[in-house]
Amino acid sequence: MNSNRHWFLGICFIVGMAVFALLAGQTLHSVKRMDEFVTVKGLSERETPADLAIWPIAFAVTENDLGRLQEQIQNARKTVHQFLAERGFEESEVSNSPPQIIDAQAAAGNSDASKHPFRYQANITVLLRSAKVPKVKSAMETCDKLVQEGIVLSGGNFVNQPQFLFNGLNQIKPDMIQEANRNARKAAEQFATDSHSQVGAIRHAVQGPFEINDVDSSSPDRKIVRVVTTVDFYLR
Repeated sequence: MNSNRHWFLGICFIVGMAVFALLAGQTLHSVKRMDEFVTVKGLSERETPADLAIWPIAFAVTENDLGRLQEQIQNARKTVHQFLAERGFEESEVSNSPPQIIDAQAAAGNSDASKHPFRYQANITVLLRSAKVPKVKSAMETCDKLVQEGIVLSGGNFVNQPQFLFNGLNQIKPDMIQEANRNARKAAEQFATDSHSQVGAIRHAVQGPFEINDVDSSSPDRKIVRVVTTVDFYLR
């Protein structure tokens, strides 16, 4: 009886060790598979028109008398405001910056002041800030009308360059993130197909910053919005 009992216990021990080894092997295989993942990137791009235009209309007037200079400033501003009103802009969209007055005589110092035909020069900026982007572009294309009316435009420096902005990012952001994630999964699925695997859950994901750039240097009113997501997918 004792011998049979010992045989039975021995068999149970062997079976138990075999089951333990099988379970341990499966667990080890599962843990190993958890380390198998693929890192992919998903891109989403949208071309969209700018929704805000900022146009600093810079010009200068000159005079020898400060009183007449002030009169010239007022008349020039009136001409620019009228030009903009005729092109469909509201007065609320137009503002005046303080003039910058230069005394050529004082600036000349010891040099010959007679080289300057006028003593005073006022640099003036009338700022147009409007959501009517196509109208702003049209007005810019016809600004030679201002020159014909005696306005000496001086917009050559960077500060006075027109700007076209896009402020509607929050409206398109959710769809773009969704599209980027969808494209990342497509890339992971292609990798999984090539490696005879299947795509599992997301292991880790990072959303990159949104970038807003001009379509090209000739089309600052057309923007490219871009975002890239980086996603790790488990493979099984």
